Amino acid sequence: MGPVEGKRVIDLGCGDGLLGATLARQGALVVGVDVDRSVLRAANSRGAQGPGGPPRFIEGRIERLPFDDSVFDVAVAVTVLCLVADPTAALREAARVVRPGGTLIIGELGRWNTWAARRRVKGWFGSRLWRSAHFFSASELSGLVEDAGLTVSAVRGSVFYPPVSALAPVLASLDEWLGSVTTIGAAFIAVAATKSVTAVNDSGSRTADLVTAPS
Repeated sequence: MGPVEGKRVIDLGCGDGLLGATLARQGALVVGVDVDRSVLRAANSRGAQGPGGPPRFIEGRIERLPFDDSVFDVAVAVTVLCLVADPTAALREAARVVRPGGTLIIGELGRWNTWAARRRVKGWFGSRLWRSAHFFSASELSGLVEDAGLTVSAVRGSVFYPPVSALAPVLASLDEWLGSVTTIGAAFIAVAATKSVTAVNDSGSRTADLVTAPS
């Protein structure tokens, strides 16, 4: 994501607000959106404060965001698309609210790894969460992002070690190197993308460069 000081950031599927609070302390102007009222209460109870003010956490669906076009400098969604019924719509909305030249960061659960295998087994044995979840490959995520009209600038993997506590401390030291060369076996995949400065909105007109404050 890079430095966020002074940037308008939307945290899609913000959950309990941990990421939003962290970004606010780094100087970002943060709005978090989630459909779950209980986690929004937890997010608001953090009382986080940053140089640009506290983060705002609001109820909403990321497939239909309550914001105008080109409002934010950065949109971020971490382990959210795996639980969304229509990830294509969610990414198009994320692209819509990011200004031309802005950034989209997606972090998702990888498909081909031992962690995903364990989650699938839990789903088979009754876990409603993992039964309905969808795990992505790096190529799938990149394709979804590009279909939303953005240009992928980086793809990284992490958590290559298996879900075994004894092995994690030994193998975690290899993560940074492995993540720089492959996403095969990564439990977590991150994709960074940018929106063209000549982005065109759905009506066919040029999107204004001027960024207005979230309402």
